[in-house]
This record gives sequence, structure tokens and C-alpha cells, in this order.
Amino acid sequence: MSVDKSLTDLRVAIDALDNQLLTLFNQRACLAQDVAHIKIADGEEGDFYRPDREASVLRRVKETNPGPLDGEDVARIYRELMSSCLALEKPLTIAFLGPTGTFTQEAALKHFGHAVNTQATSTISDVFHQVETGNAHYGVVPVENSTEGVITHTLDTFLSSSLRICGEVALRIHHHLLSKTSNLKEITIVYSHQQSLGQCRQWLATNIPKVEVVAVSSNAEAARLASETPTAAAIAGEIAADIYQLNRLASHIEDETHNTTRFLVIGEREVPVSGEDKTSMLISTKNVAGALQGVLAPFAYAGISLNKIESRPSRQGAWEYVFFVDIDGHKDDENVSKVLKELESNVNFLTVLGSYPKAVI
Repeated sequence: MSVDKSLTDLRVAIDALDNQLLTLFNQRACLAQDVAHIKIADGEEGDFYRPDREASVLRRVKETNPGPLDGEDVARIYRELMSSCLALEKPLTIAFLGPTGTFTQEAALKHFGHAVNTQATSTISDVFHQVETGNAHYGVVPVENSTEGVITHTLDTFLSSSLRICGEVALRIHHHLLSKTSNLKEITIVYSHQQSLGQCRQWLATNIPKVEVVAVSSNAEAARLASETPTAAAIAGEIAADIYQLNRLASHIEDETHNTTRFLVIGEREVPVSGEDKTSMLISTKNVAGALQGVLAPFAYAGISLNKIESRPSRQGAWEYVFFVDIDGHKDDENVSKVLKELESNVNFLTVLGSYPKAVI
């Protein structure tokens, strides 16, 4: 009896706290609306999303979280709270590489929360186009995978776009073998995006070596095809399984347990300093000996960490290349600004694609 009474008391206490939380959530929402009214009165137009502000809030709640909830779990709760508050001010439309059910959509929802309108596009170029034409406030595109490397189409599109990078998302990729059937032995064909097929190459060779493998435009498209043929399967994520009502024949079939894809958030605005930032840029070097070393050395001398460098054809002439460079720091940081000014006179061109907060969750 004492145990039942104790359980009842605990549930009453939880209900009381839930009521307090509900009140506090709505008080926060009212303050967010007040912020929007002030911005509108000051003549501010466009969306009210501030990547630097939100990144700072998420970092703070992770760092000050006393537990027992995990810091990332707390940050995800705040992510959704901020998403809902922002939607009261002005709902965002986010373009992503579709169709519905892709990892890119999952990355968009992880970054912006679920209180946004997501807009599927058929190609990476279309994501850029939707933002450039104002049909979407921001876009989300994949840029690199820890197993398969860079997505060259994303890098190449930056060469002809004026959009800026406003943020990044790191998404752990878990692949599942999905099908209408529940019997692995009935599978005759497997569909998936070529990147996912590469990430599951060993599992496929070990478990279904004689099954035909076909690359398609996306994992979501693979799931759609699998939903139409009983003996077909798709390699895709959990969201696709739910949308297309497919059974999981096998879970976590990726060959690398730390398989992660990095996505970029693209938009028109520059992002202020958040305190923990990255800067991405395009650099075309002069065609002289030691040109690349001359680009990289100033960052090293200034103590600036170089995260990534990738080369792509410039499309301006044979054997001419552009380098995509990621560094730690914001372009407005004193040491970064100094290096960028130094480089401008020593290269053919230097374009800062954006300075933005490092991925928080």
C-alpha cells in the first residue's frame, strides 16, 4: 500500500511540474512574439531566424545542464521549443533534396525543428534555386560523408550561386534494409542511392551477394520502388520505412559504425559571430610553383585550424582548379580577417561562402 501511495504522490508531483512547464513554455512563446513585434516596428523584413543566437542557446543549455538528462537530449528539446516559438513569429520554409523521406529531410528537421514547412526538390541545384528565387527561406544540401567523401555536385553548385552557408548539420547515418516482404530470402533486387550502396558494400556482399543492386536518385525513391514490388528491398532510413510502410529486414547495416553525413544550410544572409564558428571559402590560386603552399601557410602561421581542402575543376580553362577550404573561426574574427586580407592579393580570387556556427547537436 505504501508503494502505491508513493507512486501516486510521484505522479501528482510530475503533473504539477508539467503544468509549470506548460506555463513557462507559453511565456517563452509570448516573449518570442514580442521580439517579432519589435523587429517589425524597427523595419526589419524577411525571416527572424538567427543561427548565431540559436547556436548560443543550445550550447548554453548543454553546458549548464545538471542532468540526469543527457546534454544532447536537452538541446533537442530546446531545438523543438525554439522551432515552435519561431513559427509563431514567421514560419520558415526549408527546401531539401527530396523526395520526402531522405536523410536530407531528416537533417533539415534536426537543424530547424519540426515546426517548419519542408519542401522537397528533385536535385541539389533545385534546392539552391528555390532559395535564390525566394520560394524557400533556407535550403539543406549534403556536402560530405565520412565513408564516401564529398558530394561534388554540391561543391560545384557554389561556383555559380550567390547563396551563403548559414549553418551545418552532422547526422549519424543508420541504414536499414526495408521491404514489403518479411523474408530476406525472397529479395531479388535492392535499390538505394549510390552513396548508401557504397556505405553498405560489405554487408551486401556478406548477406545477399547474389541479389541485383541498382543505384537510384535517392534512398526515398528506393523505398518508393520497394513499396511497389514485393520481392524488392531498399536501403534507406527510419523515416522512409514509416512513410512507405516497409518492414525492416535488417537494421544498422552500414559498414562503418560512425558513418556520418555533413549537410550545409544555405541562405542569403550573413551570420554574425556565435563564438564557435567555421568559415568556408573558394580559392583559385595562381598557376605558379608553390601557389597552394602560399595559400595554406598563412593559416598555419596564424594558428587557424584548417578542417578541409577539396579541389574541383574551375570550368574556366583546362587543368585550372578551385579549392574549397574550411577553417575554424569566423571571417570577422581578427586573426581570420587578417589572413583573408593577406590572401586576397596573392590569389586569382577568394570568395567567402559563409561563416556559421559549428554543428551543436
